[in-house]
Amino acid sequence: MSYWHDVGAATVNASAAVATTPEEQRPSFATDLATMHLAIYDAVSAIDGHYKPFLRGTPMSTAPGASMEAAVSAASYGVLRALFPNRAVQYQAAYDSYVATIPASEAKTRGLALGAEVAAAIVANRSNDGRAIALDPYVPGTAPGAFRGFNPVSRFFPSIRPFTLTSASQFRPQAPPALDSVAYATDLNEVKALGGAVSATRTAAQFETARFHTEAPAIFLTRNFGKFARTTPDVADAARLMAIIYVGYADAIGACFEAKYFYEAWRPLSAIPLADTDNNPATVPDPGWMPSVPTPNHPEYPAAHSCTAGALGELLRQYYGTEKVSFSFDSTVTGTTRTYTETGAFAEESRVARIYGGMHFRYSTLAGAELGKQVANWTLQHQFGKRN
Repeated sequence: MSYWHDVGAATVNASAAVATTPEEQRPSFATDLATMHLAIYDAVSAIDGHYKPFLRGTPMSTAPGASMEAAVSAASYGVLRALFPNRAVQYQAAYDSYVATIPASEAKTRGLALGAEVAAAIVANRSNDGRAIALDPYVPGTAPGAFRGFNPVSRFFPSIRPFTLTSASQFRPQAPPALDSVAYATDLNEVKALGGAVSATRTAAQFETARFHTEAPAIFLTRNFGKFARTTPDVADAARLMAIIYVGYADAIGACFEAKYFYEAWRPLSAIPLADTDNNPATVPDPGWMPSVPTPNHPEYPAAHSCTAGALGELLRQYYGTEKVSFSFDSTVTGTTRTYTETGAFAEESRVARIYGGMHFRYSTLAGAELGKQVANWTLQHQFGKRN
């Protein structure tokens, strides 16, 4: 399982001189790895027989006796080849060499056929997923509270069809606090004090926390999510866990960006220097204020890291049936590894990291975490259950 996860991660994070598919032109690592892991999950479920497939009725019946190694390989390869035909250098040799190690047998033949069948069905199910939508040029806002970024990123995320949600807006949070409210002033003044490039109150440890969470998500998360594939020798359980993680993440980030581009709220980077325009007597402008780490170029509310970390924490809690789960993440930005002993600990740390980094208001991290939790609950209520 870990082998194919790593091959898939290398593929989605690679670049190629030619991009012909929507996935190559507008990659979404979470969506594309979710697609691959769903194919693995459905192939393994057909052999193992314990869990309900994601796509009902494909394959038509369980396939006891087929080689899981062969099925997982063919399922992974089938998805990657369909989505990323111009990145074959990342997966073709990996597939050929791995399959060659599986002894020739009827089980291998059946497993390869099963994996290919499931991959084709999953790819067909996810075709025309919405990411190819034509987008008009983005016009930044000028009113108080409006996002001011030029050419913001990931505008197509809300258009990607969710895996389990009824729509990307299903769990859209309520609007952020009004600019003239006490809640807004409280959170602006907090990030102003703790998240500035110059801060008299932020500790060295808090700044380290902010930096730990600034590695590019596609690299940071695929590397660290891969560790979960190594936590169990049971192939069926590993396949289910990885599908849960990536499907939940993909739907959470899609829902999060739907809300971001619905509200188009300004970042602290704009709000603090322009605080004289917010009609709030409890905020004072600081024209020279800058965040302690670079701010991503997309609207502020809700916080994306909180959406996805909140989803991950709840998915892990429900998968393991307890909050007492230990896992570790590492960051190449800080060169350190952090160990979490509860399923929600990473989400909590991620929330405060965005404040220490000067990127988000606290209310945005709370709304994001709640959105992620709702997505996780919905995901596990509607998919990945045991067969009757």
